[in-house]
Amino acid sequence: MDNLKKREFVSKLFIAVSILTAILGLFWLVFILSDLLIKGASSINWSLFVDDFVPPGLPGGGMKPAFIGQLIIVSIAVLIGIPIGLLGGTYIAEYGRNSKSAKFISMLSDLATSIPSIVVGTFVYAVVVKPMGHFSALAGSFALAVIMIPVMLKTTENMLKLVPWNLREAAFALGTPYYKVIFQIVYKSALTGLLTGTILSIARIAGETAPLLFTSLNNSFLSYNLTQPMASLTVTIYRYAMGPYDNWHTMAWAASFVITAFILILTIISRILVKWRYSKNG
Repeated sequence: MDNLKKREFVSKLFIAVSILTAILGLFWLVFILSDLLIKGASSINWSLFVDDFVPPGLPGGGMKPAFIGQLIIVSIAVLIGIPIGLLGGTYIAEYGRNSKSAKFISMLSDLATSIPSIVVGTFVYAVVVKPMGHFSALAGSFALAVIMIPVMLKTTENMLKLVPWNLREAAFALGTPYYKVIFQIVYKSALTGLLTGTILSIARIAGETAPLLFTSLNNSFLSYNLTQPMASLTVTIYRYAMGPYDNWHTMAWAASFVITAFILILTIISRILVKWRYSKNG
């Protein structure tokens, strides 16, 4: 009886500690988001999106070059990272199934997922920026793609492994080549999961700052030259937040709110896709 009471006490104690830690974490999350909502949403105006940078200390101006630069850098990163991650995950789940090389690549992708983004930035600086002799938007896109690839690779691997092997065997029995089985059956069956992984990997890199500080750096003017430094939203937020001007701080809050809202929208879309897929399967 005493042992039973002791176990009940320990169980209730751990439940209470878990609830308290959850409340503590939720408190700081709500505190940060509410502060961002109050200061960021109230600072948004049309000039933020359509006006260029102004010299330090002058009123007005916007972040149009930063928004355009961020869109360009992230888009190129997606074009690089998604195909490589998709094909890498396909090799692990299909062609290299249970092989030592596939297990080794999968282990490396797990490790790469947890590498700090600043380490990726210094790596790309050493292998791309330094040999080129200058910062560039392409280097920034490459850095973001390096962060994106492991996320997409693991998502693809996990999603393809969920597709029953019997579907492949049925296609093989009809004489279908393996690549057609993958494209027409496996990818189609795992399409929702692959789209979700794509959305989450984009959300993963959308708010990165450290890699861009070492690669694309920044630009005070609107530029479309991919081989030269380019303005990005995250680096501009960092620059404005550290600056001494109140209008810089206001625009930094507004841009931070835009990025947070963008990531939130992507996350909601991914959850809707997953829920739709499971409800469809009934």
